[in-house]
Amino acid sequence: MIKNINNINNILYRLSMSKFRSSFKLSKKEIDYINTKGIEKIKEHAYDFINKRLAPKYIQNDGKQTPMHGHPVFIAEHATATCCRGCLKKWHKIETNKELSKAEIDYIVNVIMEWIKHQMSKNEKI
Repeated sequence: MIKNINNINNILYRLSMSKFRSSFKLSKKEIDYINTKGIEKIKEHAYDFINKRLAPKYIQNDGKQTPMHGHPVFIAEHATATCCRGCLKKWHKIETNKELSKAEIDYIVNVIMEWIKHQMSKNEKI
């Protein structure tokens, strides 16, 4: 399940058509946090969150495991429908009730990071 940048841009476009998904934006505070920590550190955080909160076969609080605020990755997870296994299945066709593969985890992190990069580039134009 390796998806290239065109697939990621396609899913980001589709998500941008969703009123709910498109309502998520990075605030100045979150952008400042990214600029302070650096994009590679944010990517490390994304891997950590995905491995702990989404990758296991069984998630006790699935659908409620991702906070709505508090970290740029959390905002990105909601914006990209990578916040729970139900959203992963609906938007990304990643099956539930199984442990995520390394390729699936890489794909999810790449989607999150691409959304964050888009948000950062929009911020630079303001």
